[in-house]
Amino acid sequence: MRSNVGGIDRVLRILVGLGLLSLLVWYPGEWRWVGLVGLVPLLTGLFSFCPLYTLLGLNTCPLKSAE
Repeated sequence: MRSNVGGIDRVLRILVGLGLLSLLVWYPGEWRWVGLVGLVPLLTGLFSFCPLYTLLGLNTCPLKSAE
């Protein structure tokens, strides 16, 4: 797996993932389980790889200079 999620994108994914997962604790009722959707952005942010980006041909990682 090549990394295809860059710095700012990665931080935002982790924050959104944690925010959605917090619904499991703070949101009363049956809709709180929607917070499990937060696992997707959290894991893609932690691993710096998004399968959907691969399918769409996107890459937010900065290019490394050839030395």
